[in-house]
Amino acid sequence: MPTAYRICFVCSGNICRSPSAEVVFRSLVEQAGLGDVVEVDSAGTGEWHVGERADVRALRALSAAGYDGSAHRARVFDPAWFAGRELVIALDRGHARTLRAWAPDDPSRARVRLLRSYDPGLAVDEDSPLIDVADPYYEDDRAFTTMLEEIEAAGAGLLASVQARLERSRSS
Repeated sequence: MPTAYRICFVCSGNICRSPSAEVVFRSLVEQAGLGDVVEVDSAGTGEWHVGERADVRALRALSAAGYDGSAHRARVFDPAWFAGRELVIALDRGHARTLRAWAPDDPSRARVRLLRSYDPGLAVDEDSPLIDVADPYYEDDRAFTTMLEEIEAAGAGLLASVQARLERSRSS
């Protein structure tokens, strides 16, 4: 069966937040039995780390939570990818602004969403700084653990949204 639903997670350098979101969400997709229908990847808005592995602290946090991010290699988001993605998930408001500016049209801009907007326990709008998954790069290991907790909470809500969309498309 061909891939029916593609999601790309985007942060700054594609070594901390977005690869962590990719790994967590791919795991959720597999656990839900949707691995043959949902494709997940990640990228950054900048090219500082292209080709590099995920940050060692992100890999440690992922490993401690039972995930494996060792295969990741950083890359830059290509605006041409909008055509092949149902959702482009930004990890903070700055990434969302950049992605919307890169989007070639209104339908592409509408596909840009903030990850934490899917967190059912977070009742804030997109203007609130609380909607951001904070960049842990200049912080200690605890910041990476917090980042992962936020990603997991929002990932569960994102999965529910994707499942509902897939069910609607099957019904129509």
